[in-house]
Amino acid sequence: MIGIIVNVISVAVGGVCGTLFGHKMSQAFTEKLTCVFGVCAMGMGISSIILMENMPAVILAIVVGTALGLALHVGDWIVQGASLLQKPIARVLGQGAVGMSQDEFLSLLVTAIVLFCASGTGIYGSLDAGMTGEATILLSKSVLDFFTAIVFACSLGAVVSVVAVPQAVIFLALFLMAKVIFPLTTPVMIADFKACGGFLLIATGLRMAKIRDFPIADMIPAMVLVMPVSGVWVRFLAPLF
Repeated sequence: MIGIIVNVISVAVGGVCGTLFGHKMSQAFTEKLTCVFGVCAMGMGISSIILMENMPAVILAIVVGTALGLALHVGDWIVQGASLLQKPIARVLGQGAVGMSQDEFLSLLVTAIVLFCASGTGIYGSLDAGMTGEATILLSKSVLDFFTAIVFACSLGAVVSVVAVPQAVIFLALFLMAKVIFPLTTPVMIADFKACGGFLLIATGLRMAKIRDFPIADMIPAMVLVMPVSGVWVRFLAPLF
């Protein structure tokens, strides 16, 4: 659980630092820094993809999972859930930036909630930590989240730190769920699971760098499908080839 703890603390502390010192950072500085975050996320994704054992199974899971996510509007449901979270948070801490309209404030806050609580990286990292005991993804994400929280807090203020609370609840639930799933898996299934998460990390990085707006939230069902698809591929389909 060390990865979850560090990730939650990084968001909370980053929000405080951004509130206190964010006014000293220019917009150009934060935009360029965000692009660097994107490159780092892509590097994390590549390091996971090279572990892939069954490329056809992983690709099939990503395509079918994303299609399912788009059909079920998973991304829209996540945004709606974030909208419900932002109301009590904003009511307690109020609006951060002077000169920002209420709609702009709420829109940016929802974006922060989705990014920290429901990103592909966070979901993948929590599940990976629960199944393998490795916190590498979450620890790497923590570095990015610390600076990202600072950037958000420049506009939103201390409200960013409170987002760490629902983040802790969601990630802990995923971590505990993964503990139950792990005994049903094989090393090959785990490797393909990590590779699938790597594709989501690359898509996240491209989105952060504003190169392409991938539907990250709608790709999340692929993480659920990849291990069953990998297992079926190895047992029934691979022998045919």
